[in-house]
Amino acid sequence: MNKSRLRTLVMPLIAVIALVLTACGTSPGDPRASAGSGGKEVLKISAIPDQDPQELQRTYGALSKYLSKRLDVEVSYSNVSDYTASVTTFARGDLHLVFFGGLTGVQARAKVPDAVPLAQRDIDEEFRSVFIANQATGLEPVKDVAGLKSLAGHSFTFGSDVSTSGRVMPQHFLNEAGVSTEQFKGEPGYSDSHDATAALVQAGTYQVGALSSAVWDERVEAGKIDKKKVREIFRTPPYHDYHWLARPGLDEVFGDGFTEKLKGALLDLDGSDGEERKILELFTAGSFVETEPGNYREIEAVARSLGLLN
Repeated sequence: MNKSRLRTLVMPLIAVIALVLTACGTSPGDPRASAGSGGKEVLKISAIPDQDPQELQRTYGALSKYLSKRLDVEVSYSNVSDYTASVTTFARGDLHLVFFGGLTGVQARAKVPDAVPLAQRDIDEEFRSVFIANQATGLEPVKDVAGLKSLAGHSFTFGSDVSTSGRVMPQHFLNEAGVSTEQFKGEPGYSDSHDATAALVQAGTYQVGALSSAVWDERVEAGKIDKKKVREIFRTPPYHDYHWLARPGLDEVFGDGFTEKLKGALLDLDGSDGEERKILELFTAGSFVETEPGNYREIEAVARSLGLLN
């Protein structure tokens, strides 16, 4: 076969293939660009990386299996590198559902105004941060926010710089006590996760720190905290925190009513069987409950005052 004849046969075939690929393709930021086995769409979920990645994989791996069975869709959990990445990846459309902290949820809704808060844990209705201190400091527990003045002059670490319970609200309460970050010994640290904060203060790398009350309580109960080396100094007043945020348009991708079905699957987690009890235990929760954007106005105001929200 001569080259001219070969070109005549091949070129139309290439054109057809290109046309098919164009018709089936989607942009990288489109949630529909996530077909799994059998060509079905994959529900992509994630969370802020507030703990060790292996612990997060256990938690969200278990939840993914539950959601997959309840919703009859393939569910894939993806770890993200940091808090900011969770917001940008969600805003770009590469994630459908993310378990955000209070601040990151507010930041995500600022970028995706029609995003839908679906649910929060029961403990997130009245969440708290915990201030802890290395025992060598001699610091004693305090009874109120004003008592946080005793932390001045000590080295201090937050969690992630955009963590609600590990930075935003602790700094808010420090400000209420009249303690600025300039009054700490050296620049404040940012450990990137709650369990890391506990470990750093326990080791004496930093004298004082602040972290999620839920993570602190879980580590105490699990025997991972040496109370001869580190102690709780103060538990803050309550505020709303973590919540599930879903992208708009999921019904167009997964079918009519899917967003409500997804919400229902989360709210139905009540520990009625072993699988559900394990999931709730991993989330340190008794259940998931409904939430709404107005629950995060306080965090939004604090974030703006700290320059963390444009």
